[in-house]
Amino acid sequence: MDDVTAKGVVLAIDQGTTGTTCVLYGPDGRVHARAYRPLEQIYPAEGWVEHDPLEIWRGVVSAVRELTSVSPLPVVAAGITNQRETTVIWNRNTGEPVHNAIVWQCRRTSDICRRYEAERERIREKTGLPLDAYFSATKIRWILERYRGLDSGQLLFGTIDTWLLWKLTGGKVHATDYTNASRTLLFDIREKQWDRELLELFGVPLSMLPEAGPSMGDFGSVSAISELQGVPVAAVAGDQQAALFGQCCFEPGMIKNTYGTGCFLVMHTGDRCIRSRNGLIATLAIDAGGRSCYAVEGSVFIGGAVVQWLRDELQLLRHAADSAEMAGAVASSGGVYIVPAFAGLGAPHWNMEVRGSITGLTRGTNRNHIVRAALESIAYQTHDVFRAMEADTGISPQFLLADGGAVDNGFLMQFQADMLGIPVMTPRNKESTSLGIAFLAGLQTGFWQSAGELQGLNGRERVYTPSMDNGQRLHCLDGWNRALRQTVTL
Repeated sequence: MDDVTAKGVVLAIDQGTTGTTCVLYGPDGRVHARAYRPLEQIYPAEGWVEHDPLEIWRGVVSAVRELTSVSPLPVVAAGITNQRETTVIWNRNTGEPVHNAIVWQCRRTSDICRRYEAERERIREKTGLPLDAYFSATKIRWILERYRGLDSGQLLFGTIDTWLLWKLTGGKVHATDYTNASRTLLFDIREKQWDRELLELFGVPLSMLPEAGPSMGDFGSVSAISELQGVPVAAVAGDQQAALFGQCCFEPGMIKNTYGTGCFLVMHTGDRCIRSRNGLIATLAIDAGGRSCYAVEGSVFIGGAVVQWLRDELQLLRHAADSAEMAGAVASSGGVYIVPAFAGLGAPHWNMEVRGSITGLTRGTNRNHIVRAALESIAYQTHDVFRAMEADTGISPQFLLADGGAVDNGFLMQFQADMLGIPVMTPRNKESTSLGIAFLAGLQTGFWQSAGELQGLNGRERVYTPSMDNGQRLHCLDGWNRALRQTVTL
């Protein structure tokens, strides 16, 4: 009997912005089986983004049943990782959402943010977050104002982890973990509890909120999917904190960037809760023992989504994977820069009002130049966050760990290494988010024994070494900064 058959598998439920991925991991940390369900993006108005919470739930059920139909191995534990700030409110008696989920990208609550401008510093001091429509509190406020006739005692709030946990356990568990709670604008990250002053400020009843606790723990057991009946849910974590753990960033100063719909650069800072002076946020993360620790993070709203835009809206390419070859077909972007501020600019700029631009177009510009400029914009935005992180922490990382779908794009990874001037390392398993939540659930249940064991399971696939000379790099960055200034002043 081999080790996998003897020990079974761990289920990772990775609910992301564009779809749900469910993965079974064996004791060697390798993927045993994988299922994916896409998620419809709903755009009710300009700058608004929604998801159907029931579609999310159906996608999880369907993906899990596909996995259990092809794998005879017992699932010994499950973990949930999720798009973080996305907000769901539902009726505790009927289980029905009162409104579609408002997605983290959605800008509809920018006006609500302005109401609380005088409280900006108090909010940042308690939560580590800027006052921005990105986070959950103003999304909750928007739904409560829209449905004033509802009895708030009947309502439950959750980010997607909480919604799925409630559904998986048949409504028995209404809980979240510290990493997700820390993204709501309602949670004191030093005290590790919901803050009553902030609840009063935003008009959110405490009765709506889930119980918050460490990412590893007893989150109940599955009762709503027969194929997983009785399986313990042993870990919950926000997607970027799960990816940090999946990359085995267990020591302060270690840093990873996830290249997904957006880009999320996160540095482990241990017991230091750093108050950023450069547009970053302080957030809660997870240390090698599964305990709560701190991190600094910079969120780029539009990362891989800019390539999706080229494909779906401009139809400049048929497949996202074609972008690397197209970018390499020209020697440079020809002076073209894309600032993809489709939903405003995130870190380190935090400008909700600015919108995207393309600058430097000439009669000689072709689609390859535009595709290259789009890929380069991902690296430029990451560069800006990385430098802000160096300034805030006083730490200059010697390499960057990269994960997410875009790490398969060799052009982007090389250009990123060139802009940062340090190596960029990609993992054997690019889905560090699902691997991280599997690691956490496995540690909680004894499937794996220690962080040291996990480090031996997470191999590196490739290292991209900087090859651009400093003069050329500075020339590229000067052009990017000029395009940024032009965009912000439009």
